[in-house]
Amino acid sequence: MIAGVPGPEAVAALPMVGLADWLDGHSARMVDDLAALVRIESPSGDLAALDACLGAIMNWLEGLLGPADTAERHSDAEFGTVVVLDYAATGGAGFVSDTRPVVLLAHYDTVWGVGTLADRPWRESRGRAQAPGGFDMKGGLVQAVWGLAAARRLGIALPTVRIVLTPDEEIGSPFSRPWIERACASARAVLVAESAANGALKTARSGVGLFRVQIDGIASHSGLEPEAGASAIDEAARVVLELHAASNPDARTSVNAGIISGGTRPNVVAAHAVLDVDVRVTSAAEAARIDAVFESLVPRDPRARIAVSGGWNRPVMERTASVAAMFALAAALGERLGEHLEEVAVGGASDGNFAAALGLPVLDGLGAVGGGAHSADEWVDLSAMPVRAALLAGIVATFATPAGSDTEMKYG
Repeated sequence: MIAGVPGPEAVAALPMVGLADWLDGHSARMVDDLAALVRIESPSGDLAALDACLGAIMNWLEGLLGPADTAERHSDAEFGTVVVLDYAATGGAGFVSDTRPVVLLAHYDTVWGVGTLADRPWRESRGRAQAPGGFDMKGGLVQAVWGLAAARRLGIALPTVRIVLTPDEEIGSPFSRPWIERACASARAVLVAESAANGALKTARSGVGLFRVQIDGIASHSGLEPEAGASAIDEAARVVLELHAASNPDARTSVNAGIISGGTRPNVVAAHAVLDVDVRVTSAAEAARIDAVFESLVPRDPRARIAVSGGWNRPVMERTASVAAMFALAAALGERLGEHLEEVAVGGASDGNFAAALGLPVLDGLGAVGGGAHSADEWVDLSAMPVRAALLAGIVATFATPAGSDTEMKYG
């Protein structure tokens, strides 16, 4: 056992094939549930749409899992509502009750505006569904809840499970972050129902930095008195080159000045310029190096001024020993299901980054199999839903603590 994560031997007693068979027998209902949620459009920042989607999710959750033992709601007038639901451990006298939860993270916002479905409605063909927001990530939520429901129906012991539903992941989780960190603080493990990467689970994610560089110069007439001015655009161009030179492909570090604006007229030396910069790093050491690059920016013209704002939107999710142990556990369960699972490091970030930064065992990419996230071709592999639902439920079930086990002696 590494960092409290059960070893692969913990899967032997779980009826994984029976779990997958039960879910396969309910696959049509799973697909219907996903279609229903996809049809409730829920773009980030649209409070009416988000509230409608959350209301439908809450009713659906209660129908499958029953009422939560405890529930919290935290609302914001700009971003929407975070919901934290706790379901007490099950298992009876043969199991001890460890109240520390296994946390499931899922967001219900999407990148698609209201009206998208008018042009690209839900459509099924050959085991796939065209589903805006279904791959990222309503499919993962449907699979996770159905997996838990199946385990309950079959009498499989489960630990305390905490489901965290968030409304702003697609815009960086500005409101949800502290609630996610609070909900995960006592977790035994954190499972992220984000989509898989070509079927692979995600064991490392880049940290994301969003920085703004503001440059103030001095305006002057560019023809009559150019030397009286200090060009903010000239300084901005030099800053772009310096920042882009800090990229390191070998370390998978990218620095991209994606937006630049400045100046007022062609015949005026620019007094102002602004750069918006996206940074991706895969280690804390690289994050510190990039911080130093921003701190070292100085104007060539001493009359100009450079100010940097922003910072790290999401910390790095590194493949720690506990994350590796989570994947080993999932891989063992996958073998029981006839699935050979692979792992991958990805450049995108998720709410799992916040949990990983707390030093917790995290496994990401446990959601839908498919592709085309954030694209017009977004799709979900419907045939994979029962097996992936069983996989997530199996991971959760391994954290149920048999009475008399080493885990009981350690934590009891």
